[in-house]
Amino acid sequence: MKKKLVLALALALPTLAGGSGFATDRTFDVAARLTQGPGNVTVTSGGRIIISQHQFYEPKASVVELRADGITSPFPNLEANDREHPRSLSLDSVLGLRSDNGVVWLLDNGMRSGVTPKLVAWDTTTNQLSRVIYLPPPIAPKDAFVNDFTIDGRHKKIFIADPAGGANAALIVVDIATGAARRVLEGHRSVVPENVDLAIDGRPIQVKGANGQLVTPHIGVNPITEDLENEWVYFGPMHGLSLYRVKAEDLTNESIDAPTLASRVERYSAKPICDGITIDKDNNIYLGNLAENAIGVIKSDRSYQQLAKSDQLSWVDSFSFGPDGRLYAVVNQLHRSAALNGGENVAKAPYFLVEVRALAAGLAGR
Repeated sequence: MKKKLVLALALALPTLAGGSGFATDRTFDVAARLTQGPGNVTVTSGGRIIISQHQFYEPKASVVELRADGITSPFPNLEANDREHPRSLSLDSVLGLRSDNGVVWLLDNGMRSGVTPKLVAWDTTTNQLSRVIYLPPPIAPKDAFVNDFTIDGRHKKIFIADPAGGANAALIVVDIATGAARRVLEGHRSVVPENVDLAIDGRPIQVKGANGQLVTPHIGVNPITEDLENEWVYFGPMHGLSLYRVKAEDLTNESIDAPTLASRVERYSAKPICDGITIDKDNNIYLGNLAENAIGVIKSDRSYQQLAKSDQLSWVDSFSFGPDGRLYAVVNQLHRSAALNGGENVAKAPYFLVEVRALAAGLAGR
């Protein structure tokens, strides 16, 4: 499975344990030390911390819950289901996670086993499978790598970032009620990667291709979030120095043709190369500055501010607010994984869940 996944990445990307303590600069806390490399994180309105385990590290469980004692356990807990109301669920490669009104949405890209990508909704109140929405071609093409997403409760939509093979990167709009999906903005400048390379600690990110040659990946749209009023969707290519936005109303309007929708996308601000992002109630956008081992924020005046910098912040991937206004992020050393380090895995535990000093509170689960 590992060989198949790395090969898929090589073809796509070029085109395109518990414990806590204060960090030395006291701008973030290490909330938990993890023995398995995390992918994304979401925190429910009840304070449950759900973490996907990154497929690059071939975890046994695709998703886990971080318990209060610092131990992780597989999520969802299928054994706790009522035997009179069985619900089958198979998860392959979950990265994207978001929580909304007691429902945890899991985005399974299916890349480890080559299965159809899908959105899975798990109701944490009843501990049962709520629904599954499949994303077959051409919604998610063969080179799709559906990853981050955001939930729009006002328009009842989910917006997914798909970097795909780079040139065909796009956003996917999913109707929560019907499961119908559309692929939009494919190939637009706001989603395709720019010709910028990523190096961390003086070492370039490299993928081993099918022919054994090392190539430098350029990854398309990945970071995506939406303001708390469900007015603007913010997104951009991972390998890109610009953040863009478009109105959610335009993304959800099926009567708008592709050229018109493209014309309504605006460049919002500069940004560093980053992975996941989130936003607070004052429209400050938080991100990991990968090249600098740092966490930064694009403030509401569109200026950039560095919040924290530390060797501990080695590939800050995903963010989520909790119900108490706390902002969490996962740190996974992804550039040291075999997939992004020329086939050699040099990542070592511990990996981290960190708590960031946010400028303002946000929405739990986002």
